[in-house]
Amino acid sequence: MSPTAPVYSGKVRDVYDAGDDLLLMVASDRISAFDVIMAEPVPNKGRVLTAMTDFWLEQLADIAPSHLVAVDPGRFPEVAAAVPDVAGRAMLVHRAEMLEIECIVRGYLSGSAWKEYKSSGTVHGTPMPEGLRESDRLPQPVFTPSTKATEGHDVNISFEEAVELVGRQKAEAARDISLAAYTRAADWAAERGIIIADTKFELGLIDGRLSICDEVLTPDSSRFWPATGWEPGSTPPSFDKQPVRDWLEETGWDKTPPPPALPDEVVAATSERYVAAYQTITGRRFSEWYGAGG
Repeated sequence: MSPTAPVYSGKVRDVYDAGDDLLLMVASDRISAFDVIMAEPVPNKGRVLTAMTDFWLEQLADIAPSHLVAVDPGRFPEVAAAVPDVAGRAMLVHRAEMLEIECIVRGYLSGSAWKEYKSSGTVHGTPMPEGLRESDRLPQPVFTPSTKATEGHDVNISFEEAVELVGRQKAEAARDISLAAYTRAADWAAERGIIIADTKFELGLIDGRLSICDEVLTPDSSRFWPATGWEPGSTPPSFDKQPVRDWLEETGWDKTPPPPALPDEVVAATSERYVAAYQTITGRRFSEWYGAGG
């Protein structure tokens, strides 16, 4: 492996060893749908994910520490020089001992939770009130962990199953941090006309302290709904890759590689949604973020 080769490459992120127990996490413009990576990148997507994570980590700093060291390219180590178009896409972060669970918080009944509720009246094994509809607001946000699958899909688990995986003390601390962070973010977004239906946090230990890591409250890790488009009993529009998913569904694609080529207008519409999510929630101009220009 060359010195500039990533130590990890995922669907969206490439991670480089930055020395001194640091990593450089770079968000690409790659986009996946139905667990398949599309051939066409979505302009600005990587910068939106990084900018939103930086914003939220500022807002949540009193709830828990994070892995973030710097987003300013001027503070990046030498390895960043070999990464193309790195400004605004990368975070210099501390290495962390990651928990073996995904820390999901749900404030509304959607996605896999809605499917489970329809069949059993439960969410991650916990009984819910009768008569809830798709996209209904839950009586209170719930912590609904899942496994981290190395292959295939993550599996929803109960809190007690999470305890078996990571221990009661870590599981309870992860639950408390995740619920507090979601509540803070949901209140902030609601004031700006956005519903955060659910989100996924990644937590890890840094110097013995449970810390918020990876991307935080982005359109890739969360369901953002415009409040004006929310109506229980239906699936609201969302600020994410919905234009890609909708178009792919219309093609009749069987959801196995290779995917069909995305039309330019679908790519453009998706890029616009990501930028709109950032600007609406943060109140900041995306053009002022590192590398965004214009």
